[in-house]
Amino acid sequence: MEAFDELERQIQEEMKQIYTEVTLEHAMNPRNVGSLPQADGFGQATGSCGDTMQIWLKVKDGRIDKATFWTDGCGTSIACGSMVTELIKGKTIAEAFRLSSQDILNALGGLPEPDVHCSVLAASTLKEALKDYLKFRNEEWKRAYQRKD
Repeated sequence: MEAFDELERQIQEEMKQIYTEVTLEHAMNPRNVGSLPQADGFGQATGSCGDTMQIWLKVKDGRIDKATFWTDGCGTSIACGSMVTELIKGKTIAEAFRLSSQDILNALGGLPEPDVHCSVLAASTLKEALKDYLKFRNEEWKRAYQRKD
């Protein structure tokens, strides 16, 4: 058991040299994970590495009230999905549309170059969810024919 504990400690130390504390926190303890029943907006995208992300939105009075995500990706994808859902809460749709992959990177304190594509995936998935919301916001009845949650 001591050998396992030592190996775990070494891995954690190596991870701290590669990723920021914020990134590690969001990867290990992600916020807002899971689907959101009866979402007002839903987006799904697949990144260049093959990871897939989904984002669900609830909008109230023109602002994002709730946002959740799911990914089949790595810890960095999880951290980016978690962070993007935190960053958009309380934002207007227009403000959320302006959120970029660089904003996600900045909030996480940066990522190693090989992992930057995960922030692009999160930003792209968010844009898909926002477009879905805008597509159906005035004709909610049409959503029943395209339910994805």
